[in-house]
Amino acid sequence: MRNAGADMIAYLRALIDAKRGSPDDDMLSALVLATDEGDRLSPDELISMAFLLLVAGHETTVNLIGNGALALLRHPEVRERLAADEALWPAAVEEFLRYDGPVTNATWRFTTEPVRVGSVVIPEGEFVTISLGAAGRDPRRYEAPDRLDITRPRTAGLAFGHGVHHCLGAPLARLEGHVVLSRLFARLPGLRLAVDAGELRWRGSLMMRGLEELPVFTA
Repeated sequence: MRNAGADMIAYLRALIDAKRGSPDDDMLSALVLATDEGDRLSPDELISMAFLLLVAGHETTVNLIGNGALALLRHPEVRERLAADEALWPAAVEEFLRYDGPVTNATWRFTTEPVRVGSVVIPEGEFVTISLGAAGRDPRRYEAPDRLDITRPRTAGLAFGHGVHHCLGAPLARLEGHVVLSRLFARLPGLRLAVDAGELRWRGSLMMRGLEELPVFTA
């Protein structure tokens, strides 16, 4: 893993150097050239930003598509409703994000002052991890939270974060989930699991929620 990370950093460093010497009409060139009153991102900041955008924009969407596909494979009645009414797809994507989202825990935060959560006081300067998966199944907010319900009233979920931490790519992720899943099940209406759901292997991660693979029969 360390070697792969080092290789990725070397690749991004060379790519950033190339964009600095010959900028193009793309986001990385814009980041390289961006300035605010003469203040630019440092080379390490540029690499960190590029790394974040690349990983956050890829792995999360992969997991949204995989987890959403699994949810539909396990709930044929929901597939039938979507086949009968394509206008339900945007709501379905929101429900996939709540029901079994691609990110199970938020990135680490830390307290700048003592914070009370229930009967516990978290001291200043402590790291905190927020469980997005638990928030999506909170019975105080969602009726029958363990049920996949694509007609559920829309509420502001936490799958894409909140406030200044709201995901920059949220509109694109929603669109990708909608397009890929709707086309997949329209083209392969006979799609079904090739193994028992209990045999599926989930990736070991404290942050991401995704399958190692999703074996299916196409007909």
